Amino acid sequence: MLDRIAVDQAVFDLRPDFAVLVITAEGLVNGPSDAEAEAWLAAAAKSAIPEAAGAAAADAAIPGAGVATAGAGAADGPAAGAGAAEVGVADAAIRGAGAAEAGAAEASTGAGAGAGSAVEDPHVVAWREAYRAFGAKPQRTRPSVDALLRRADALPAINKVVDAYNAISVQYRLPVGGEDLDAYQGPARLIRATGDEPFDVIAGGEPAVEHPSAGEVVWRDDAGVTCRRWNWRQCVRTRVTESSKNVLFLLERLEPYSLDRLQEAGEDLSARLRAISPDVRIQSRLIGGA
Repeated sequence: MLDRIAVDQAVFDLRPDFAVLVITAEGLVNGPSDAEAEAWLAAAAKSAIPEAAGAAAADAAIPGAGVATAGAGAADGPAAGAGAAEVGVADAAIRGAGAAEAGAAEASTGAGAGAGSAVEDPHVVAWREAYRAFGAKPQRTRPSVDALLRRADALPAINKVVDAYNAISVQYRLPVGGEDLDAYQGPARLIRATGDEPFDVIAGGEPAVEHPSAGEVVWRDDAGVTCRRWNWRQCVRTRVTESSKNVLFLLERLEPYSLDRLQEAGEDLSARLRAISPDVRIQSRLIGGA
């Protein structure tokens, strides 16, 4: 899989500065959140919260910031928001979270204790600009790192692997996604959507299928879209659960975020995965950033 993962040229045409560090971890022994995983989340929160002074004022300066994500669909394009009330921004920020955890977390995606940090961080600002470039409204459907930083004081524990990469996302301030490799059909690739690709969700407690907007940046495999709006919202099929054994991680970067810092984040994530499963087999590959 690793050598077949690709980023379409149309994405680089949109953001030539994009790079993704792809990591595969095989042979993981995942499980419920434990004291070590919760300590990672607490340390990540502590790294973000001290910068939150004046967060409410900063958030108020951004029109629409803190607007409830559930209603984003009507304002964000014809195919954008169906099912957002069930999962929404929180699910993108915590790839692998169940609907209950996602819904609870979504309530705090506005001006939380980390909101000031998210508003001011240059990398988060770059991601908002990238979202606008393909027609999304980042105040309503936030980049995953933006959503996580805004609730850094209340990061929910999901399972050991998800906790590890959410902590890395907050601590290093970059979007990090996790995908169950065994649920993939064909290789992962980042493309500009045509608008007819299937995207499986839970809507009203029942399985449903949505479609991305034409031109939207999405991750997909042969079966359909695995994550909408670059890193906003993950499909149900590839979520990382306690039983996941083989996982694909996507650490995404735009300028001015340095490639050295991106590699450092990847090394830190790998170390945490080895703490969870000492015998895990890890490989990585950098795409972009030339």
